[in-house]
Amino acid sequence: MKKLAAFVLSFLLILIGNSIAQDMSPEAGKLYNEGNSMLKAGNYNGAIENYDKALEIEKNYRIYYQKGVALKKTRDLENAKLSFEECIKVKGDFFNAYNALGGVYFQMGNYSESIKNFEKVLTLTDKAKVQKKVKKNLSLAYSKLGNQELSNGNSEKGVEYLTKAVDYNDYDAAYLSLAKVYSELGDWDNSIAASENALKYRSKITKGGPYYYMGISYKGKGDTEKAKEMFNKAKGDVTYRKTAEYELSLLN
Repeated sequence: MKKLAAFVLSFLLILIGNSIAQDMSPEAGKLYNEGNSMLKAGNYNGAIENYDKALEIEKNYRIYYQKGVALKKTRDLENAKLSFEECIKVKGDFFNAYNALGGVYFQMGNYSESIKNFEKVLTLTDKAKVQKKVKKNLSLAYSKLGNQELSNGNSEKGVEYLTKAVDYNDYDAAYLSLAKVYSELGDWDNSIAASENALKYRSKITKGGPYYYMGISYKGKGDTEKAKEMFNKAKGDVTYRKTAEYELSLLN
């Protein structure tokens, strides 16, 4: 079977900038601004060093946040997580930190914690652009969680999480996963509906998967002609060609 499209998360790691150093002590502000300049120049270790020096002077949430961004750039996810957590301890309503923490947890494979933090962002900001991005990330995280449950044999939980994924965003790969699991459960109508949505919102997946699962579902419903039509479309996809041709051989 076709591997589902790779999950690519779009993080909103916003660089806060130099102007907000005004509310810090002059010494911390100077180090913070120097760290920001290094971060923008790609000198992540130098930026971290300056942020650490600034934090020795003042435990400002902005410094923790920018340090977390720099640490993530170096792929030090564990320490990036700790820095974003410290940021939140200082300022519990700073939505950028929750969003960044959700992204770190996603990259660490902890999708449940990722979801908690992304959902927190939605409660803290009504900015349309941010909400749209975060909902896409929630869809990706729920998709990952749903497919994990399916791999563990828990179809009920898998369907629950995948349904939440498409509630947040019309994610083609999540619809394809739903089409597959519904076909395996013999829920033909829901499998067809999910397949149609996978095609409607198709971005990364190929067309073969949705057509294949529609073929399986129409076959299950006893509509041989419609099943043949779908399998003939599916066999145009190299990934599904053999299985689609096999299904057609059973119907001829």
